[in-house]
Amino acid sequence: MTLLSEKVTQMMEWTSKRSVIRMNGDKFRRFVKAPPRNYSVVIMFTALQPQRQCGVCRQADEEFQVLANSWRYSSAFTNKVFFASVDFDEGSDVFQMLNMNSAPTFLHFPSKGKPRRSDTYELQVRGFAAEQLARWVADRTDVQIRVIRPPNYAGPLLLGFLLAVIGGLAYLRRNNLEFLFNKNCWAFSALCFVLIMTSGQMWNHIRGPPYAHKNPSTGQVSYIHGSSQAQFVAETHIVLLFNAAVTMGIVLLCEAATSDIDIGKRKIMCVAGMVLVMLFFSWLLSIFRAKYHGYPYSFLIN
Repeated sequence: MTLLSEKVTQMMEWTSKRSVIRMNGDKFRRFVKAPPRNYSVVIMFTALQPQRQCGVCRQADEEFQVLANSWRYSSAFTNKVFFASVDFDEGSDVFQMLNMNSAPTFLHFPSKGKPRRSDTYELQVRGFAAEQLARWVADRTDVQIRVIRPPNYAGPLLLGFLLAVIGGLAYLRRNNLEFLFNKNCWAFSALCFVLIMTSGQMWNHIRGPPYAHKNPSTGQVSYIHGSSQAQFVAETHIVLLFNAAVTMGIVLLCEAATSDIDIGKRKIMCVAGMVLVMLFFSWLLSIFRAKYHGYPYSFLIN
């Protein structure tokens, strides 16, 4: 009992200094692996050193910090759950002990018994947004954490600036507003909106997936998620670009068939349109086959 109280006191002391406890191999073995323990520990295994070039790790770390701070400064805070991190360069022995070869990875170590399969967070499916992590922690520990983010004024400021620019342009051209009735402007705006929505941006906003995934062992970066139930942010950008290229090709083909410009220019537009449609549509099919049929897509992996 004395040993347990000492461990809890030490964990509380570390948490009072920083919401996410930094652990190495010795701390992990003593405060997480070794009994007795009556508290749960949620650990992020990461690789934050610059030489690792793990951008996803930095993004996940920011969300993990938000979650841990929300719990640490909550009125419901207790010693039932602690948050910690193990960096590969500070605790490579822990990675080897757990047979772990990728980062970031989130694991829950329950107060009793060994971690189960459900104690490993499904990062590729759920993303690393603090709200998603909080739901997973609630499922594993029954601890409800209300995520509180620091205020971000970038969005409102950008929106205000955009409205000011639009208002200023409308004022300067107040005597000549025919451009508001230009069908090409409205068609281009609608097309951009459709391309953004069909590429999966709303899914990104809801789930908060990582931009890409880098294997810290091999250094291989994956931009296309291997599962049909998830995606990376980079994947939506690639699909958006390919859809835009196919659309541009179709527009060129329509213009070549209906416009009254020089026949030589119409032939060039027709050839360019066919090349765009065939090339980028075939790449879209490659992504589809890779996600839903397991075929390789090596040209999208660096």
